[in-house]
Amino acid sequence: MSSRSILILGAGLMQKPAIESAKSLGLKAFVIDANPHAVCVPLADVFKKIDLKAKEEIAQYAIELKEKENLASIFTAGTDFSASVSYASEKAGLLSHSYKAALNASDKTLMRSCFDAENVPSPKFIKIHRNQIVDILTPEFVSKITYPCVVKPVDNMGARGCRMIREKNELLFSVEEAIKNSRSGTCILEEYICGPEFSIDALVYDGTMTITGFADRHIYYPPYFIEMGHTMPTEISKEKYYELVKAFSDGVHALGLTRGSAKADIKYTENGPMIGEIAARLSGGYMSGWTYPYSSGLNLTECAIQIACGDIPEELEQKRHALPLNAKFKIFQVDSTKVSAERAWISIPGIVKKVNGLNEKYNDDVIRNIFPRVKAGDKVTFPRNNVEKCGNVISVSDNREIAVNTCEQLIQNIVIELESGNQETEAFLLGKNHHYEKDFPPLAYNISEEILGKLEVELEEKDFIIPDDMSVKNFIPQCLNNEETLSLNDWNHISMKTCLEKFDQLRDKTKKYSYRKFWYYLIHGGIQGALYAAE
Repeated sequence: MSSRSILILGAGLMQKPAIESAKSLGLKAFVIDANPHAVCVPLADVFKKIDLKAKEEIAQYAIELKEKENLASIFTAGTDFSASVSYASEKAGLLSHSYKAALNASDKTLMRSCFDAENVPSPKFIKIHRNQIVDILTPEFVSKITYPCVVKPVDNMGARGCRMIREKNELLFSVEEAIKNSRSGTCILEEYICGPEFSIDALVYDGTMTITGFADRHIYYPPYFIEMGHTMPTEISKEKYYELVKAFSDGVHALGLTRGSAKADIKYTENGPMIGEIAARLSGGYMSGWTYPYSSGLNLTECAIQIACGDIPEELEQKRHALPLNAKFKIFQVDSTKVSAERAWISIPGIVKKVNGLNEKYNDDVIRNIFPRVKAGDKVTFPRNNVEKCGNVISVSDNREIAVNTCEQLIQNIVIELESGNQETEAFLLGKNHHYEKDFPPLAYNISEEILGKLEVELEEKDFIIPDDMSVKNFIPQCLNNEETLSLNDWNHISMKTCLEKFDQLRDKTKKYSYRKFWYYLIHGGIQGALYAAE
């Protein structure tokens, strides 16, 4: 029994690099997931259906694999279940972060307590359990809150249940939603911190911490925090970069993480670094498994698996260099020598009728991956978290502008048409929103209040059926018919001018449509709204 094996938690797309890297290292890949139809199940050497929350069952399976299959490590990436990894590893006598440290990195309340104990910068917070919901509108509780603030489930990822609370009438709904998205029925209210946001990955072992990815995050659509992409390497100054890395390393030490991966979401504020959270795993969101390997030439996942197996990650140690920081770890870094960008595309609410543009030619010297997530018949919505996006594209180039622009140009070609007669689509296009979601969803185009007022007047004054044999470009409202407005981009990087051109190409030429409805729906829903109006 000389060959070794690995137990990988998760069989989704984010675990694909782990399964492939394990097999490239000669490890037999045992994979578990609650979903036997997960996309990467066919890649496993052996698959078993186990819920990733079932730590006792996972531990027992790991013990069996160690006895019968020479299990060398337990691993995950891009899941919430690093604590399950550490628990099973301890029970099976395998290397990992300690279970206590993994819990510290999985529960935001424990995490913030660890940070406070070692003066690691993080937002002030209040813990709320579902049993305390009745108390949150009492004068005593309300007096503790300063707006804006942020609510987060203590034990979930992907920004599910996470949002900004800007005033009192948003408080109750937001807390209830956060608690619904918490496995333990617990959330935190924390102060809102302004500043650019970054994602950092690192590998920790033998008293060292090696930075393996530092990306600018692109967050939009308040009161929610939707990551529409990331770009690596960061553009931040070297001085601030070192400050952020130092804060990250202090946070990793405070949590007690000693052997495995670590991932931070961190901001640079007017008072310096501020840690949002640190997880005891590699990042999801296509960073650790895609953009960083493209950017650096290093298979990060393979190195992480080697560390988990107790092996020396030789390529990592050959490529890394020390950073001039006085920290609790010896800090190294493997540089990003190319620029890699990831961008998402999204949809307004409805049922997908057709996805256009996925088969068009693209620059395959720059574009490395296209990951569609929806197809005809699927239900879509405007995202309130990071699992409700419709797809992602990844690029790499020596030039930052080329990497970013090529991603965005590809997304411009993707148009999701929606089925007609859908109440959720129509409510969105009519601008209906809830009192607890002021100014959300946003308009498709960032048009000034002055121009919106003029448009409202113009659309009220006249309406007619646009002739089906004429281009819609002949019927642009006067207040919009200028280069500045027509060049505004929607959330999928499509300018208003390009939107009109695409509409003429894609619309059903047999359908007549209203001038007033067309422009109202276009302003609220971009090309999707325009095509819906023509239905």
